[in-house]
Amino acid sequence: MSVLTAEPDAVPAGEEPPDTGERHRLTAVTGLAALSLDAMASVAYGPEAIVLVLAAAGAHGLGFTLPVTLAIAGLLAVLVASYRQVIAAFPDGGGSYAVAKTHLGAHTSLVAAASLVLDYVLNVAVAVTAGVAALTSAFPELYDERLWLCLVVLVLITGVNLRGIVESAKVFIVPTVIFVGSILVLIAAGLFRSEPVSTATAQGHTSVLADNATTVGALLLLKAFASGCSALTGVEAIANAVPSFRVPRAKRAQRAEVALGAVLGVMLVGLSVLISRFHLQPVEGVTVLAQLADASLGHNWAFYVIQFATMILLALSANTSFGGLPVLLKLLARDNYLPHVFALKADRQVHRHGVLALALVSAALLVFSGGDTNTLVPLFAIGVFVGFTIAQVGMVRHWRLERGPGRQGKALLNGFGGLLTGVAAVVVTASKFEEGAWLIVIALPSLVVAFETVHRAYTRIGERLGLGRIPEAPHRDRSVVIVPVSSLSRLTSEALTAATSLGDEVRAVTVCYPDPEDRAALHALEAAWAEWDPGVPLVRLNCERRSLGRPIVAYVREVATEPATRVTVLIPETEPERLWQRLLQNQRGAVVAHAVRRETDAVICRLRFRLS
Repeated sequence: MSVLTAEPDAVPAGEEPPDTGERHRLTAVTGLAALSLDAMASVAYGPEAIVLVLAAAGAHGLGFTLPVTLAIAGLLAVLVASYRQVIAAFPDGGGSYAVAKTHLGAHTSLVAAASLVLDYVLNVAVAVTAGVAALTSAFPELYDERLWLCLVVLVLITGVNLRGIVESAKVFIVPTVIFVGSILVLIAAGLFRSEPVSTATAQGHTSVLADNATTVGALLLLKAFASGCSALTGVEAIANAVPSFRVPRAKRAQRAEVALGAVLGVMLVGLSVLISRFHLQPVEGVTVLAQLADASLGHNWAFYVIQFATMILLALSANTSFGGLPVLLKLLARDNYLPHVFALKADRQVHRHGVLALALVSAALLVFSGGDTNTLVPLFAIGVFVGFTIAQVGMVRHWRLERGPGRQGKALLNGFGGLLTGVAAVVVTASKFEEGAWLIVIALPSLVVAFETVHRAYTRIGERLGLGRIPEAPHRDRSVVIVPVSSLSRLTSEALTAATSLGDEVRAVTVCYPDPEDRAALHALEAAWAEWDPGVPLVRLNCERRSLGRPIVAYVREVATEPATRVTVLIPETEPERLWQRLLQNQRGAVVAHAVRRETDAVICRLRFRLS
């Protein structure tokens, strides 16, 4: 019997079963809610992105809305099928990074990781600003406060995710169900109508439709396809966060991935059918989704429910990044491409440092953009297309090495998907280069360089520590502990007690300056020391200049020259009861520690005596 299906050990009556952390992980339903908000919310701007591009060719161009959307839905099906295989082949998560690392080499995997990091961070910023933009559209008086509103929303989402991914998933189930249900009702109602119920929303707004264009070129269709592919952002998030699911993790993640693809595909195609059915034209200041709600349901309470649900889901779709990016950062840290602190987990199975890092970088982007969505959108989606392409190419190589049935068909499917996403990545980058995409072109290789720099640093540390090699057998050396003192107190007694426990020989040292006052203080200390008689010699270190660290460093070097001797410098310090009282300390311990660390190989032990 496999581990995944084995019966749990019996638990004695009256005792709780051991907490393995599974209750803090995702089911297929909560995983869909926690990790698919980005993709679900994209129906609010994906179809509109297609319409805005095709509008350049007039009403004739808008006639291609449905064919372009069907092509995107086909690509969605390819991606879902591919990421189901990625989940099965790489159950530790990581998505395109894990695929590239195994089949395309370390450098390509870092490109995939960098593209995912950029996409996740930009997704948070775009989602929050888009949600706040919907709010300020309903309440114009809040427009000047949009940056602060963005930061407040970001803080709330961060706080929820710090409580654990399951807690955040439960919070997001209700708005996700309301949004998806509202869109499906809108589509169903619209299919039964031959003409719009209402056009009140678009009245008084200027149309952006071109007047004289009558032809549609291949380049325009490619641009519309690439712009509409922004609706596919977030499809990879479930594959990146497989370890966040309950066992059997891969099967639950695959179910969530298929459910995401099915729901997203129905919504995209359904909205596109209604756009063609009602001959909608894009207008300034009103979203295409708002026009569709108006046309299908009328300008009533149902219209406002859809607008409010869209606003909430756009703001909360940032949760996709909070679910996927910390897992990716953990994998990078495990492979020594990021500081190891990103691999640590809190008690609720939360990668807290990854969550906080994402929040801080996203906050910086929000401040940079001033809370304006249009400043960030040109940067969005390029990274995810790069990740899609790398994952597809990696899976082609995976099927070439795999000897299972149907591998040729699967490789062909992945190859076709990689071709489509590669074309989309090139078209989006070229068409939006002057609008800000050049920042991504710079940021992507910069992140790769940063990853490699961290990896080289860890490699050097590992070589110096002899990691992976059998070390020398431990042996006993003579241990000398040096304790700097300036007066007699309880702290001095505690320090010498600790020192005698650590070493074979303890020496207290005090620095003496030529000033008469310092000489008098030294004589008083030596007299009190002789009277106390702790069994530890007090060594006088004469210094002509007002320096605390140099004479101690010189003495440590002198002791270290004695054969087979290890030197430890034990620095006693007080730790006040209140934080502000630390400002009252003279920081002598920090000065000595810095000097000894910089100029000697002695072990430094800072003994903090807590005052209570």
